[in-house]
Amino acid sequence: MSEEVRIIPLGGLGEFGMNMLAVESGDDMILIDTGVLFPSAEHHGIDAIVPDLTYVLDQRDKLRGLVLTHGHLDHIGGVPYLLEQIDDVPIYGTAFTLGLVRKQISEFTLLTPPSLTTIAAGEEIRLGCFTIEGVHVTHSTAQCLALAISTPQGLLLHTGDFKIDQTPLDGRVFDFEQFAEYGKRGVLLLLADSTNADVPGFSASEQAVGPVLDDIFLKAEQALFFTCFSSAIHRVQQIVDRAVEHRRKVALVGRSLDSACNIAMDLGILRIPPGTLLDPSDLELHPRHDRATIIAGSQGEPRSSLTRAAVGQHNLVDIEDGDIVAFSAKMIPGNESAIFKVIDHLYRRGAKVLYGDVCPGLHVSGHPCREELKLILNLVRPRYFVPIHGEYRQLAQHRSLAMQVRGDDLQDSFILGNGNVLQLDEFGARVLPEKVPVGHRLIDTGTRSEVIHDGALRDRRRLSEFGVIVPVVTIDERTGKAVDIEILDRGFVVSEGSEAMLGGAQAIISDAVRSSSSEERLDVALMEDKIRGEFRRYLARKTSRQSQPLIVPVVLEG
Repeated sequence: MSEEVRIIPLGGLGEFGMNMLAVESGDDMILIDTGVLFPSAEHHGIDAIVPDLTYVLDQRDKLRGLVLTHGHLDHIGGVPYLLEQIDDVPIYGTAFTLGLVRKQISEFTLLTPPSLTTIAAGEEIRLGCFTIEGVHVTHSTAQCLALAISTPQGLLLHTGDFKIDQTPLDGRVFDFEQFAEYGKRGVLLLLADSTNADVPGFSASEQAVGPVLDDIFLKAEQALFFTCFSSAIHRVQQIVDRAVEHRRKVALVGRSLDSACNIAMDLGILRIPPGTLLDPSDLELHPRHDRATIIAGSQGEPRSSLTRAAVGQHNLVDIEDGDIVAFSAKMIPGNESAIFKVIDHLYRRGAKVLYGDVCPGLHVSGHPCREELKLILNLVRPRYFVPIHGEYRQLAQHRSLAMQVRGDDLQDSFILGNGNVLQLDEFGARVLPEKVPVGHRLIDTGTRSEVIHDGALRDRRRLSEFGVIVPVVTIDERTGKAVDIEILDRGFVVSEGSEAMLGGAQAIISDAVRSSSSEERLDVALMEDKIRGEFRRYLARKTSRQSQPLIVPVVLEG
């Protein structure tokens, strides 16, 4: 009797980002990807959101390795945080993907050097009872893999992120032949990218951006600026090719962009002719009409190079009246407000800004649309199907599409949530009733590894919405009376009578101190908690608010 196999999503289902999947059988477990979720304004200063690793840590003796499908941050951004807790996990990925991982890891202090092993499409690795083969797929970055995983129950096929680009810039087409070969052999379970499951037709080829870039270069009379994702190496190549054709020098501005491009150049993925690349510090030595600057910050990140340049605060880049700034990247849901603020600043500087509907075709998706998903389902012909990588509406539409395409040949399909356990055994496939612990691990800005718990995030939200009140109480050691009470507040406004109301709270605090025993008064923490409780009850009586400001009592001995 073969060991059962369990599929456990730990992130990335029902959300965009933080992709992470565990595959288990017997005493062996592998992980596929460990990404970040990009924080939004409601996260109040959070730098990164990574998967809660409680379950992985509980099973660490079974962990045989982490396999990465490609180099986007929503798939590799959590790797350093994993290594901080499990420093001996072997990591596998393509040369470009691991190059990006090495750069990330270099910014962390790890006690043990990580074990990074390069794999290429067509190569197999053995991790415990699993044999994993990488399969080349096209996407919006370089060297991307689908994973064919041989397990005790049969073959699993994980597409990673992909699209079917039949005219890729590097000439390496999607490996239809291998996908069809797996379909002939028999695929037990297909796990497939659902990001564009609600978009009809086919995704456009990366080459479709070329004519739009040609038009921009032809019409530009002054400096040109392009912003895209740092790992979008094929997009960078197209911009560089047009710059060479139009005799413009190219500067790469932004640490993440410069790093990714240097890795790609070292691997021969990105080709920039000698004499084309400028150091950003030399931009001023060349006429504006001879420059094409590729600059990081396509998502309006507050500290990005583009955001600083848009408000005139970048020490090497200046954007002037008549310059063209082209956004060659998708707006990630939740980032629209930040991006449009940057665009507003650019317009104030007199720049012509090209983005979205203003310049259709300046970006193409890296994910498969419905016709491509149908093609994969018919090539692979899986017995079971699980949609991955998307919000619930995309997962639901992808599942419906699979049932429509495969009909009775598809034994079952499942919409999983993070923490669900799908078990494959001799009886078939089913979702187990119990879930494993999952969640979001919030990393504070600037400290990288410092975890912010839910309580702290609630406090930050309360501060942003309702303000803070700090009652400072000095208690006489001899008499036990409150000899001085000062109430400080920031951001707390309920009405014109707020000041009088806070003044009335002094009597409540004085009574709370007077009614306390001498033993209570000696315990500062106890007194602070008591004052906080009395203050909350007072505010509840005086205001109609259901939510209250953050109250932080300070007790001093006088």
